[in-house]
Amino acid sequence: MKSAVNGIRKRLTTRTFWLILLSAAALSMAGAGKSPYSRQNKMSYATDATLNFPGASGLVVAITSASISNSTITVNYTLADSSGLPLDSTGATTPGTVSVSFVAAYIPNNGEQYTAYTTSTSTGTAGTFTNAGKDTGGVTTALGAGKYTYVFGTKVPATYDPTATHTIGMYASRSLTSFGIPNDYGSTTFSFVPNGAKVTHVRDLIETSSCDTCHDQLSFHGGSRRQVALCIMCHQPQSSDPTTGNTVDFKVMIHKLHLGSQLPSVLAGGSYKIGTTDFSKIIYPATSSASDAEATSGFRCTTCHSQTTGAAQAALYKTNPTRAACGSCHDNVNFATGVNHPGGFQADDTQCAMCHVPQGENPFDASVVGAHWVPEDSTPGSIYPLLGGVQIKLNSVTNGVAGKAPTINFTLQDGSGNPLPYSAMASLTFVMAGPTTDYGNTNFGVSTTPGYVTESGSATTVTCSAAGACSYTFTHAIPANATGSFAISYYGSRTAEVLFSGTTSQQTVTESPFNNVIYFSVDGSAVLNRRTVVQVSNCNNCHVSLELHGGSRRNTDLCVMCHNPANTDFTQRPSATIVAQRTLPNLGIDFNLLVHRIHSGVNLPPLGASYTVIGFQGSVNDFTTVLYPAMTPQGNPTSLSNCEMCHVNSSEQALPLGLNATTNNQAYINPAPAITAACTGCHADEATSSHALANTTSLGEACTVCHSSTTVNGITPPYAVSTVHALY
Repeated sequence: MKSAVNGIRKRLTTRTFWLILLSAAALSMAGAGKSPYSRQNKMSYATDATLNFPGASGLVVAITSASISNSTITVNYTLADSSGLPLDSTGATTPGTVSVSFVAAYIPNNGEQYTAYTTSTSTGTAGTFTNAGKDTGGVTTALGAGKYTYVFGTKVPATYDPTATHTIGMYASRSLTSFGIPNDYGSTTFSFVPNGAKVTHVRDLIETSSCDTCHDQLSFHGGSRRQVALCIMCHQPQSSDPTTGNTVDFKVMIHKLHLGSQLPSVLAGGSYKIGTTDFSKIIYPATSSASDAEATSGFRCTTCHSQTTGAAQAALYKTNPTRAACGSCHDNVNFATGVNHPGGFQADDTQCAMCHVPQGENPFDASVVGAHWVPEDSTPGSIYPLLGGVQIKLNSVTNGVAGKAPTINFTLQDGSGNPLPYSAMASLTFVMAGPTTDYGNTNFGVSTTPGYVTESGSATTVTCSAAGACSYTFTHAIPANATGSFAISYYGSRTAEVLFSGTTSQQTVTESPFNNVIYFSVDGSAVLNRRTVVQVSNCNNCHVSLELHGGSRRNTDLCVMCHNPANTDFTQRPSATIVAQRTLPNLGIDFNLLVHRIHSGVNLPPLGASYTVIGFQGSVNDFTTVLYPAMTPQGNPTSLSNCEMCHVNSSEQALPLGLNATTNNQAYINPAPAITAACTGCHADEATSSHALANTTSLGEACTVCHSSTTVNGITPPYAVSTVHALY
């Protein structure tokens, strides 16, 4: 058999050989075990034969040792698939070739950042620069069983320091697309001290897991660079962008591109670019809890500089402030002259920590934590518990039957759980909607609130006991013909609290309670809660504290009550601050359409679509500049394929989710059936709407025939939602 196979291989290309073997395996191994992959991995939907074929998918790279002798760097490494099977990088004995690159750098014993041995010269409009990069001219030797040795082409200087920490960076890609399997990528680093001593001097401020909370899988430069530990080996003070001349030092570049639109230089009319990519419109989603993502009242540093990921130098951002790091965001400060710096000019970094201590006694001071403190975060239990806090617990609904005006019974407390008098509230509005099977079609007799009703409480309509037990009775009744379950929630705020009154740190802060929702039956049937499609905890992976409409709407279970399929921006559009917007058709603001379109952002114009909502007081909110941070495996942002970043309970796969058609006067299809409305939120091009329309008849939508993720008789529809959204 072995000789026969060798004979075949002499007559066939490597690719053809493996295609034949994969096909043969598909015939001989049908019915093998379940896929070990997650729904986000395309291999999860491969045949059992492909899944069980040796070396079919995955790339795990590891450096086992490194050394320097006579100025020559030698690295030993391994390549394996996801099951641990050794890989042949040439693709001769396992499917797919593997391309591997290496970087070598060291951290001077009296320094903090890397200096690369491996460099290259780049020339652009800004000049010629010598930047850190991959090694060239090296020699790879295969040792068998997935083991390899690489000898660098770059030589270290004879005067190199053998007592300094040295690090080898490795990144690789495995080509599998010719076999109908996605390419795989891997990267790793390995640190050592050439004289054999233990590594004690490191550069480890941020872990990749912090980045992945928003970026899904941090991937750059084609997808093979996936670790912060690797990024910082090249992105250090040694390297600059030849197009703009801007440094690509990690601490400077990352601060600037995340602050983007709020950089002082950008607000003054400038821009921030690396190469031809303009980051000047980036809005960091976690800057402030006061609903305005562009607010400059605070910046949550620990979103990236997490203190819980195990980074060895997690606290360094606050214990060792530098001109480069601080000046990256505060880029209107000139440390050489002292302009815009209360501390005057600074010739070096030695005095920074004298004023900018890690954390002061109070927020809003010159300490690193205090200077970046978000005022709304000063709640009971925080490191600066300056605010009173407010929370509402919904206890019961009485008289909540069809044809009656219900009473909501609740407990009003401060942030510590003490009774809070109603007089402490600046506002409190109650919301009622139903039925929970799908909001939007119930008429409460209020023409400006399709499918729901809002009522403002007051000192005369809300009654509270000294213990904080309160109640409010709606003036609007539940419709007499109502059936099923309804929901009641609320939004509002405490009277604004002034912190540090009369000082230069004075802050006026408005606190809003989390919007709990209570469900109740209006006809004696079993109570049915509204389906859970997304969870606020998922939103807060990026937004930290989701707070909209002035900070008072904080729960997606409330959002969907008003942002229902029947609602549009019709109440605000006539007063749009841009006159041309006033005469445009009303725009749908159903939650699934709203959230899909907002997060699609920059993806919309290439599809011939846009999304501009007219909000409170006629504000014009154009979301086509939003850059969703999730990345494709190849390292491109704005990837909307990983539905699970927002969705829970596999809700994106349940077709249909809703029952009611979505009203959107700017859509190709209006009203749009439930599945069409959800899918065309992201797939906003005309062709997709045409496809949906062609597959909808008087009997309804036919989407589930091809797009359902439900397996019938062992067969999953060919274009199931789960399959087409798989990334890896």
